[in-house]
Amino acid sequence: MSNLVLQAKTLSKKFVGVQALDKVSLDIEAGTIHCLAGENGSGKSTFVKTISGIYQPDEGEIVLNGSAYTALTPVQAMREGVQVIYQDLSLFPHMSLAENIALNRLRLSGGKIVDWKEIWRVAREQTEKIGVDLDLNATVMETSMAGRQIAAICRALSQDAKLLFMDEPTAALTRQEVDRLLKVVQELKNNGLSVVFISHKLDEIFRISDNITIFRDGKKIGDFESARLDEKSLAYHMTGRDVRYPRYKRGPGGDSPLFQVKDLNKEGHYRDVSFRIRRGDILGLIGLLGSGRTELAMSLFGLNPPDEGVVVFEGETVHISSPVEANRLGIALLPEDRGAQGLFKERGIRENVTSTLLDRLASGLRALDVRKEREIAEEGVKKLRIRAPGIETPVGTLSGGNAQKVVVAKWSAANPKLFIMDSPTVGIDIGSKAEIYEMVQSFARDGMAVLFITDELEELMCNCNRVLVMANHRIIAELDENDMAQPGAERRIADLIGGSAGKGKSGKKAEVGA
Repeated sequence: MSNLVLQAKTLSKKFVGVQALDKVSLDIEAGTIHCLAGENGSGKSTFVKTISGIYQPDEGEIVLNGSAYTALTPVQAMREGVQVIYQDLSLFPHMSLAENIALNRLRLSGGKIVDWKEIWRVAREQTEKIGVDLDLNATVMETSMAGRQIAAICRALSQDAKLLFMDEPTAALTRQEVDRLLKVVQELKNNGLSVVFISHKLDEIFRISDNITIFRDGKKIGDFESARLDEKSLAYHMTGRDVRYPRYKRGPGGDSPLFQVKDLNKEGHYRDVSFRIRRGDILGLIGLLGSGRTELAMSLFGLNPPDEGVVVFEGETVHISSPVEANRLGIALLPEDRGAQGLFKERGIRENVTSTLLDRLASGLRALDVRKEREIAEEGVKKLRIRAPGIETPVGTLSGGNAQKVVVAKWSAANPKLFIMDSPTVGIDIGSKAEIYEMVQSFARDGMAVLFITDELEELMCNCNRVLVMANHRIIAELDENDMAQPGAERRIADLIGGSAGKGKSGKKAEVGA
């Protein structure tokens, strides 16, 4: 008989008329890597929170290590060895990695005096257990995203984890960091730990998982050995439809640039950056995290003014010193961190979508035209197919894909001439990806210029008619339409990115704790 660390039996959970889980049963074997796959809002997160004791199921049973529960508290779940690493990692940014790793272990022991020797002993023990080398003196703020992920894993191990849930653990990592993290996860499996891996990146799912469970609309669609699926069949089971990413081709139009930068420099961020974008272009900008791509995007929107260089918009030299000035010119930014920089989470969809139009919606007495505000919000919800109970729904309650669409709706309502999109599909499911791709291409066909920043080759190839490759803070290659039409274009871009990966300023760059 298989050694099961978890048996979930017909779990159900309902929220205000929404059936988040509908009689879901699932077994997890010890020493395996089990992937949960499904679109945003499919029930994956509700399942994890139910197993970890945050939610109480309406019906069903949870069996952990042979002990049966009709409901769990978080403390009971932790005592059974359940640990969850969420996307935000829940680390203390100003504390050292050693303190973050050992803190919960010491808190549960009940001691009233900080034992620094014990903190270091626990932290070293956990890093040695999985064979990683972290700078335990460094604070979380001084540590790379990969290092933070490893620290979160070590913290879980310090609490005798038997079942580890990892929610989108690679969303903010470079390719090299992803490789390193997946090796650590494999080592956890080899040491007998059960890992439940939640990701929207299908290549990583197949690379790491033994088994895949697919959720859709709160139901379990099925359990599969990963070897019996491919990306096409997995996508179909997740969405219930064939998901296609049509390739964008710019139509006939003028060759004069809408937007042009010449010799743009920002000390420590980017240097010698020059490029141009025409109306109808989807200009891809690809590079590893840390290449300078996000810093450049912020500069073009007035949030990180360059030290020198020239910016030309519609034939006129401009100085974009603030987002207000960028918005006035007709430039929009979908930021990389939509939660912190793109949304008012406590506010509803209506207020978020119209937040860029307040001057236009104000009457002579400076009161907002609420009727017009509702019309614009309803149009945005319909156009972008945002799934929500209504336009007053708080954005913080939406799934990642729908929240991302709200940011797009906010800026598309302003009818920008240039839309800068920084990693527009990070952390969202394949169905929402397809819808966002469709919208981006529609914007470009209508004459908008789009700067599309990504580190995913597949979405670059299907969406962008021209491409810039960025590495080590500068543009190292540009591919035009003819280059992109060549059979080896994707391999050429991959080689350019791969060739730049090891050319940092110091050897420490490649270390987990750097």
